[in-house]
Amino acid sequence: MTEGPSGRVLVVDDSRVNRSLLVRAVQEQGYEVTEAENGREALARLGGEGGRDVDAVLLDLEMPELDGYETLRRMKADPRLRHVPVIIISAVDDLASVVRCIEMGATDYLPRPFDAAILRARLSASLATKHLHDLERQYTARQAELLETIERQRAELAHFLSPQVAALVSTQEGHVLLEGHRRLITAVFCDLRGFTAFSETAEPEELFGVLREYQAAMGELVVEYGGTLEHFAGDGLLVFFNDPQLVPEHEQQAVRMAVAMRSRFDTLQQRWRKRGYDLGFGVGIAVGHATLGRIGFEGRYDYGAIGMVVIMASRLSSEAAAGQILLSQRAFAAVEDLVVGESIGEVSLKGVSRPVPVHNVVGLREEAATSAR
Repeated sequence: MTEGPSGRVLVVDDSRVNRSLLVRAVQEQGYEVTEAENGREALARLGGEGGRDVDAVLLDLEMPELDGYETLRRMKADPRLRHVPVIIISAVDDLASVVRCIEMGATDYLPRPFDAAILRARLSASLATKHLHDLERQYTARQAELLETIERQRAELAHFLSPQVAALVSTQEGHVLLEGHRRLITAVFCDLRGFTAFSETAEPEELFGVLREYQAAMGELVVEYGGTLEHFAGDGLLVFFNDPQLVPEHEQQAVRMAVAMRSRFDTLQQRWRKRGYDLGFGVGIAVGHATLGRIGFEGRYDYGAIGMVVIMASRLSSEAAAGQILLSQRAFAAVEDLVVGESIGEVSLKGVSRPVPVHNVVGLREEAATSAR
């Protein structure tokens, strides 16, 4: 059996027999186990010094003093505990209970008697996600002092990630745009293939070293091509064109940037492969109207885009294989004379009711013509 990531699991059940079965099943997977007889005891353990080391909770629903529903609610309301995955294991298996627990933040719901193989798979996946979160938190803690220093020195303009957006706050027209408006944009979403698997095994220094190289390389190209960077989120980044500054032929500019990113990534990839990192790069591009403006709270604002065009770009990026730049039909129609493309056919995307035509950018026609000469 392949050993999963290490971790400590808290088993919460008022039945000694049920706890014993779960403890044995979890220990056979190689994890450390601690126990609690009810929700009140579980929260006390989680809130104590040792509770910080708990990586997942297996939780029963029907318990005295504090039942599983209230225990789950309190965990998800506590910033210190909300990221700890909770798998419900209960004899209560009606659909309403399942839906209720998932909506409250449970990672999964297994009926009793549980299947050991399914528990193994669900627990392994939950701990892998928790492991990535912990790595991010470790890195954040290490950088806290530096970030505090930088934030003290930043003026109000630096609350925004993009220089185009920062310029808005100094003009009356800019203030109007910040309040919210509609505009046709080209949205570009890209992220790394294989990053989740890499993050499960990489040391924090390796993980964030790769992210720094990747984000620096892609960020330079965003600035060079005049895109508006909405955000970096781990290995994913969203860039849009034609807002807040109008960009002539913004669809073409977005595609040129994506092709340049793919070329820049190839250089990074060659260096990473020498270190044993197996990562790829995928891009999704869509064109459509979005609502744009300031989002956030006093002291920390970002400039965001909301709309189906953003969702479409994200879904296309998820669909893209390593090295692919996938375009929606509308995006492809706008750049057809610029690119050497190939049809992927109609693709079913999550959150999109019907399959949509998708095209892959093989290259730029001007580059192909130069190579031919």
